[in-house]
Amino acid sequence: MLDLQRLRLLTELHRRGTVTAVGEALSYSPSTVSHQLAALQREAGVPLFERDGRVLRLTEAAHVLVRHADVLLDRVERAEAEMAAAAGAVTGVVRISVFQTATRLLAPVLADLSARHPGLRVETRIEIDQALGALERRDCDLAVVWEDEHAPRPRPAGLAFEVLHEEHMLLVLPAGHPAAALPHADIPALESAVWAGGPPGFGHGRTIQDTCRRYGGFTPDLRHHTADEAALLTLVAAGQAVTLLPELAHPERAPGVVVRRITDPPVIRRVLTVTRRASLSRPALATVRAELARAVRRDGAPDTDPP
Repeated sequence: MLDLQRLRLLTELHRRGTVTAVGEALSYSPSTVSHQLAALQREAGVPLFERDGRVLRLTEAAHVLVRHADVLLDRVERAEAEMAAAAGAVTGVVRISVFQTATRLLAPVLADLSARHPGLRVETRIEIDQALGALERRDCDLAVVWEDEHAPRPRPAGLAFEVLHEEHMLLVLPAGHPAAALPHADIPALESAVWAGGPPGFGHGRTIQDTCRRYGGFTPDLRHHTADEAALLTLVAAGQAVTLLPELAHPERAPGVVVRRITDPPVIRRVLTVTRRASLSRPALATVRAELARAVRRDGAPDTDPP
């Protein structure tokens, strides 16, 4: 009989590439991972690994087993979720991968959940463009991600997506910038401006590039690379850059900056919750998703209305 936990170690080795990386991800020592993989090979009765120097490579038989292991682990997760649903208890651990700005939505929900469901433990970690990968690796149970409406994320069949919130992206300028005197966002006027944002081609940086190309017909000088909101606002307030930030970040509250809404048409991004379909019926997970959605409906759009 093949051990499910050892099968998970095999799938993690397939995804992560090294025994050390598997151990770090699952909080095991490398020797423990190696011992368990050796035990799995004995259970399987066929060679699963071969040495290539110091690297442990999977044989063709191991790749076959990985494909079946993914299905088995998915079925086990589905069974656990259905058993939990039958019991109806909102207990256990829900691990959430969330991007930085979305913690503004999540924080008050955590307080409510703690008060109403003392048997529920919610763990969070900040991810930048990594949350869906963490979800597929089973490193988390719920991902809160965002997407540009012009560049929606792929929808893998095993994941369930739900739109949580839609918001405008806002142009953030130094208070003394000439474009700050205009009543609207004038992207073409910023062709020679220095921009700050995430790395080019990814996430926030890609949104800035796409917006400048679509609205201004130019590729921005994206000189300062960070997705940290506080750092971006500091750079803008110091007159060193311009940027785009979402309404959730409330950039209008920062000193030394001016915020303008982009119109005709607006730049919209969507915030989504994503879970594995196998875990949809789990009461704890369903409760967290429902509370996030309820918080957004209750509070409405963020209270930013730039002039």
